[in-house]
Amino acid sequence: MKIIIVGCGKVGSALAEQLDREGHDIIIIDTKPSAINTITDTLDVIGFVGNGASYHVLLEAGIDTADLLIAVTNSDELNLLCCLFAKKAGNCHTVARVRNPQYNEEINFIREEMGLSMTINPELEAAIDIYRLIRLPSAIKIDTFANGRVELLKFQIPEDSILDNMRIMDMGKQLKGKVLICAVEREDQVFIPTGSFILKALDKISFIASPKTATAFFHRIGINSHHIKDVIIVGGGTLAIYLTSLLLSNGVKVKIIEQNLERCNDLSEQFPEALIINANASDNNILTEEGIQNTDAFASLTNLDEENIILSLYANKVSKAKIFTKVTRLAYDNIIEEMPLGVIINPKITTADRIIQHVRAMENSKGSNVETLYKIVGNKVEALEFRVRGNASYIGVPLEKLDLKPNLLVSCINRRGKVIIPNGKDTIQLGDTVIIVTTNTGLNDLSDILL
Repeated sequence: MKIIIVGCGKVGSALAEQLDREGHDIIIIDTKPSAINTITDTLDVIGFVGNGASYHVLLEAGIDTADLLIAVTNSDELNLLCCLFAKKAGNCHTVARVRNPQYNEEINFIREEMGLSMTINPELEAAIDIYRLIRLPSAIKIDTFANGRVELLKFQIPEDSILDNMRIMDMGKQLKGKVLICAVEREDQVFIPTGSFILKALDKISFIASPKTATAFFHRIGINSHHIKDVIIVGGGTLAIYLTSLLLSNGVKVKIIEQNLERCNDLSEQFPEALIINANASDNNILTEEGIQNTDAFASLTNLDEENIILSLYANKVSKAKIFTKVTRLAYDNIIEEMPLGVIINPKITTADRIIQHVRAMENSKGSNVETLYKIVGNKVEALEFRVRGNASYIGVPLEKLDLKPNLLVSCINRRGKVIIPNGKDTIQLGDTVIIVTTNTGLNDLSDILL
């Protein structure tokens, strides 16, 4: 497809890199010549210096023949204006990044009236991710499929766990629970395991289950997650606002530490039930005075990656809290990977992943569509949800008789709300949604799972 990306920041660059790798024709627009030069020097893309909301710039970039325009500048209003002009000039599909909480309340109206194909709110998506993990503290990461009926959870096997040295095929018998382990990280290696794979302590495993089954699974392996009752949040930005709203509405006590007094006053008006502290969390004893040792969860969400990292390292040292650390610089990934920072939150990566999911669904004109896409295990593995809409050779054929690609697992079938963790005798039927976990990136259609 021919795709125009307006905005050459971290999200725009990540999108350009991934979509270029998947074979699309990418044109990127930004007002900064240096940003355009950097990306055109490293990727096979076309760059234009100019205002993406300019009709003439869009025409020069080829909007009249484009399939999709993605607006991911730092301005919500500019993103919406770019999409409006693109619809008028080229009648292509449009995606806008819209972050302001005020717009979020009327986002459905905006999407419908402007004819947007998709809007994405990075901070809201990140807040939802954090809330899911607060609900089930034992997990490192939780992604959802089938409208919440199925979850993909990741956690690290503790020392002396019942899972240590257990074969995957023996789990059902010994634990009496139906979960499917679909990826294992062991040091620098990633496995899509078979039934004979033997788990080890400190492995990071990703498994598929229903929410109820996942909770029971943690209980059976001896991990009894205590309910998180209170959270300390450092930083009163947009992400903190979305997260606080979710937590308060579900009965969790919230304390926000923010050093800007005017911002504190705004937060106090918006969230009278929360405790708002006007202070610099990096100052001596502030976190101690506010009870960091006894809090159930700690989220460092300032706009400074370095401050977030330092605060989370301190919280890990002095407390047993579930820790969340916002880190937006992609260059830090390899550096912080082994640090005890809890769950790393990167709204920009989440945004890029959701938009790529939308692009995959758009370009598909066969019998199934990508409905959900998550990149897991450090972007080395993809978990995709396909909806089966048309006739295909795999329909009705037992999975054990399908000639599947290597390093690929049919992890779950959702059939009219019934969650099936499949074995070799199960079949894929018309109308199912099917979850595939694989190291073979770039699948666009369910038929792509076959050799």
